[in-house]
Amino acid sequence: MAKKKGSNTVTMLIMLLLIAGLAGFGVTNFGGSLNSVATVEDVEVTTTDYARAVETRMRDFQRQTGQQMSFQQAQMLGIDRIALSQLITEATLKSESAKAGISAGDENVSREIVEAGAFRNNAGEFDREVYELTLRQNGVNASEFEDRVRNDISVGLLRSAVQAGVRTSDVFVDTLYDYEFESRDVTWARLTAEDLIVPVSEPTDAQLATHHEANPERFTRPETKAIDYAWLVPDMIVDTLEVDDAQLRALYEGRIDLYQQPERRLVERLVFATEAEAQAARDRLDAGDVTFDDLVAERGLSLSDVDLGDVAATDLGPASDDVFALVEPGLVGPTPSDLGPALFRMNGILAAQETTFEDARAELATEAASDRARRIIVDAIPQVEDLLAAGADMSVLAESTDMEEGSIEWNTEVFDGIAAYDAFRAAAATASPGGFPEVIELDDGGIVVLTVTEVIAPELRPLDEVREEVADGWARAETELALAAQAEALAAEIEGGREMAALDLNLQMDREITRDAFIEGTPPDFTETVFALEVDDFRVLSADGDAWLLRLDAINTANAEATEAQLIKAQFTAQASQDLGQALMAAYTQALLNDKTVEFNDAAINAVNTQLP
Repeated sequence: MAKKKGSNTVTMLIMLLLIAGLAGFGVTNFGGSLNSVATVEDVEVTTTDYARAVETRMRDFQRQTGQQMSFQQAQMLGIDRIALSQLITEATLKSESAKAGISAGDENVSREIVEAGAFRNNAGEFDREVYELTLRQNGVNASEFEDRVRNDISVGLLRSAVQAGVRTSDVFVDTLYDYEFESRDVTWARLTAEDLIVPVSEPTDAQLATHHEANPERFTRPETKAIDYAWLVPDMIVDTLEVDDAQLRALYEGRIDLYQQPERRLVERLVFATEAEAQAARDRLDAGDVTFDDLVAERGLSLSDVDLGDVAATDLGPASDDVFALVEPGLVGPTPSDLGPALFRMNGILAAQETTFEDARAELATEAASDRARRIIVDAIPQVEDLLAAGADMSVLAESTDMEEGSIEWNTEVFDGIAAYDAFRAAAATASPGGFPEVIELDDGGIVVLTVTEVIAPELRPLDEVREEVADGWARAETELALAAQAEALAAEIEGGREMAALDLNLQMDREITRDAFIEGTPPDFTETVFALEVDDFRVLSADGDAWLLRLDAINTANAEATEAQLIKAQFTAQASQDLGQALMAAYTQALLNDKTVEFNDAAINAVNTQLP
């Protein structure tokens, strides 16, 4: 099969593909007559190159998403076609570089290989043995690999020749900078239902019916699944379980630090290098010359740096007795500490807390029973799976186990009951009629099994069922229309000579807003609208039942003399040059493809695809 084929340019050297693929899925060579998946003129795209390119892209996807991917999933995302397109592009450039007589000498090839990190030993130096071993492990001999490197260098020279002449003019960069960094001054007011001169009346049945029919997307129930399920969660059986005192006492003793806490103090500590410095600071405190906060600031610290939090007597070392001798907030020191002489400020006393076993018993019993209930449910999973394998439905599960059966009409808007569990929602979203039910574990230690009995297509809910929602929507829409008309009338008054400040409006003034600014309390198209106006222009916007009246006060040009302006322009220049170079390369490659015949070997492509994992 022969045809002309174009492709977007993706710059990636085959040598780097090989090195990146060294830790891949284990590609092997494809023998027999299926040596290439495509040819561009006299340049072949080998089956091994194609397999490696697909696997490299799959591995990149897995690294970026953290998800494993099968080849079937890769095909659904078009990864195989992207990889083949990339290889066709590279083959096209190889063909053209050979036609143009571009070639790399042995010295350049040698340098590329020696500098490749994949071929270095533990000392970081190129190692011939590592080089040969790496190539053998990937089914490539040295001669073949060096030919590829030579071709890649030649293609790189061709790319450089095409893109080397790209330059971005100062006018273009200045225009980009001015557009990006100019700003606007705007005055605006938001009108809500409270600002209506004439309130919206109650809707008639006819008006509700019209609004209901005119906005079906708001009142349509999404695709809904009728689901039968059986479930078991710890709360269903926890009240039937008993735990003995020995178990509860062991649990209590294991958490004794939580139930019996000694008296604690809220303490800050300021450490000094010497005893003399600490005493001098204390003398200044006693004389009233400074506060403790002042001393902290003088040391270049913040209060968070000296805060020890709530501490017990055993946490303070040598300072413990002095700090815990205080009966109210105060200062202690200079006193030795683990870090040197220090001043301590005690800010509060937390009384000792003791919860007896009897007081904690109910809490411990609930927790122990819940933990046992979760274990019982986990132990029951094999029994449930056996029943499902024997063909049991939800009623049989309910009869044979502690599970309870139920049914629900579920869609993405339903969150009640069993639908409150994310695991149930995820399973329901993918389940279909006739599917084999599986045990689904819930985040509270429960389990659920479900089957879809019917899929109900989206349908417009009857007016009587959504009358209140329709009435709210109608009122909001009518209010928005009335407010917009009211705002238009105010704009006309201002244009007729009335001062905007004289209107009974809550005016907001925002200055130097940029194109990417978000102004709280404004509709989504506010900033875009502001940048479309001329100075002193008015505009009325409306959304979600409100209206906005706004006036553009000033257009502020970008400050081309700002310190960062030249840096930003340099960044613009570099990015624009890169983008233009890539676009030029894409156009050049497409032109080459238009003049070359690309032949695809469907049998070889299918053969590779069937062997990919």
